[in-house]
Amino acid sequence: MNLEELRDYCISKKGVEETLPFGPDTLVYKVMGKVFLQTGLEYNPVQFNIKCDPEKAIELREHYPCVIPAYHMNKKHWVTVIADGSASNKLMEEWINDSYNLVAAGLTRKDKEKLKSL
Repeated sequence: MNLEELRDYCISKKGVEETLPFGPDTLVYKVMGKVFLQTGLEYNPVQFNIKCDPEKAIELREHYPCVIPAYHMNKKHWVTVIADGSASNKLMEEWINDSYNLVAAGLTRKDKEKLKSL
């Protein structure tokens, strides 16, 4: 997965905005204002942080060498995925979906209703 594929996949999801809150080198994707993925523009191969259920985070790190604890994030709830080819794009998209759904599930009732109507 390259940066354009990652970007296109993220912004295709409902209620997602692309932001640059940490400067011009870090893309942050939010669903209804809540972060579900962030990536640096300087990484080759692409690396991105996603939110993850704590038990699943442990499982992913044990089974996939391309999944490591997330730098500068709560390592219990966030992982870094390195798109080095060892995990398929489809699998990485599933992980992104899980992050998006996990964050969306934690939205306020009002934001959940807004998201449904989009």
